[in-house]
Amino acid sequence: MKLCDKRTVIITGAGGGLGRAYALALAAEGANVVVNDIRMEAAAAVVADIHASGGKALANAGDICSLQGARAIVAAALAEFGEVHAVVNNAGILRDRMFVSLSEEDWDEVMRVHLKGHFCLSRVLAERWRNLSKDGIQLDARIINTTSGAGLQGSIGQSNYAAAKGGVATLTLVQAAELARYGITANALAPAARTHMTEQGMPELVKKPASGFDHYDPANVAPLVVWLASAASSQVSGQVFEIEGDRVSVCDGWRSGPEARNGGKAYPADGIGVAIQGLLDTAIPAKKVWGS
Repeated sequence: MKLCDKRTVIITGAGGGLGRAYALALAAEGANVVVNDIRMEAAAAVVADIHASGGKALANAGDICSLQGARAIVAAALAEFGEVHAVVNNAGILRDRMFVSLSEEDWDEVMRVHLKGHFCLSRVLAERWRNLSKDGIQLDARIINTTSGAGLQGSIGQSNYAAAKGGVATLTLVQAAELARYGITANALAPAARTHMTEQGMPELVKKPASGFDHYDPANVAPLVVWLASAASSQVSGQVFEIEGDRVSVCDGWRSGPEARNGGKAYPADGIGVAIQGLLDTAIPAKKVWGS
């Protein structure tokens, strides 16, 4: 039996790069795959590859950034495959600028695609899954989100993208806490791979080598997504994973660190600095912002 037999998975931004790698890997493990991409021809090409390998897939160009569009995508999946068991929120864009040069449009568009795009499909599916759970149907459902190293530690020239991806990480934590009672897990990954976005931003780093292990091949990330979408990951929720090449790690998120107290009195403005410096001297330093 294959890892994702008879499970239906919606993948956004699946017409190329990481999304395409996820779609092919999930189909190879028996999943029914809804290949969603704003470019219908790209989605159809991925579906054709899946069909050629004996898999099942549906091309879809629905809008992930509105609840109406999300409902239409879910309805198409249900009509084709009967149920949806997982969503992989993968679609994204870049509008890189230094902060002082960032336009309102640059900010809004990145937030719309990354953050609202993560909200809409997950919201529609979570409501469906909750209602099924309340009807007594046992669920094993998955929300798989995409954050980024930029969202976890910041990135020079990407304040809009970093803020959106940081929002995705914390959204994942709340989803996991709220939805566990219904048999839904929520996890996120911060992948590093060769995609249209990374080829724009760091072409030399992610370039395919002439020989040897292709560290930034998107196919290296796909096994984690397959596992997270499968029944095998049912006990894992509220986690953020970094993955690239041959490396995977569990992220250690924000937590309360060293603390100081002032004997039951508020710190005075001219005295709190001494306490803060003492805390900074013992705290574990944050990772540096990318590019700094």
